[in-house]
Amino acid sequence: MHQSSYDRGISNIGIEVIRSLSPQGPGPTAELACIRVLCVDGHPLLREGVARVLSGQPDMAVVAQAANGMEAIRQFREHRPDVTILDLRLPDMSGAELIRAIRTDFRDARTVVLTTSDGDAEIRLAFAVGARGYLLKTMSPDHLLKAIRAVHSGKKSVAPEAAAQLAEHACDVELTAREIDVLRQLAGGNRNRDIAEILFISEDTVKAHIKNIMSKLRASDRTQALAIAVRRGILHL
Repeated sequence: MHQSSYDRGISNIGIEVIRSLSPQGPGPTAELACIRVLCVDGHPLLREGVARVLSGQPDMAVVAQAANGMEAIRQFREHRPDVTILDLRLPDMSGAELIRAIRTDFRDARTVVLTTSDGDAEIRLAFAVGARGYLLKTMSPDHLLKAIRAVHSGKKSVAPEAAAQLAEHACDVELTAREIDVLRQLAGGNRNRDIAEILFISEDTVKAHIKNIMSKLRASDRTQALAIAVRRGILHL
């Protein structure tokens, strides 16, 4: 049966959860851990999996968990973690919005995105707002540990698949904010005339925007343009 990226990520982390439940004696105490981690994800299993993986490390400890952005901000203020691991998809805000919110008061906050999306637009946005790492949930626990240590030491960490996406689209011309507005309206099934009325522009201007969108995305029609935009993280449906 085909597994989704999220299912594969859960499987990798889940294996470590099971291993960690085997008798191995007491783990390191929070006092001995030098990298204090906050884990933010809407899925309890993922959060618990990360906590279990880190609990086996003598230099790490999860000091707090959060299921949404607002809770994450409260936990960050209370615990001041060394590294915050967060998903891009949270119930109340995006991961990028959370990073912005945290760094408004804590400019030196070190954040690492752990997600299923390898779209270049989302990767660029994450680093633009201050993320220090971008990881995928399909990667091994070993890679997660190495990334946390790297970010804690002041370096950046990017999953190979994410780096490949950035390289592939490095020379692409980005869509303008207005072109993305038009894309959203196309995704809603609106006709050119409807889009013109909604955005208070002429129908000819709408047509020009659509032409530019398809050229920049190298799409042959509107449907393909929408599919490419979603895959790259430019548009969220």
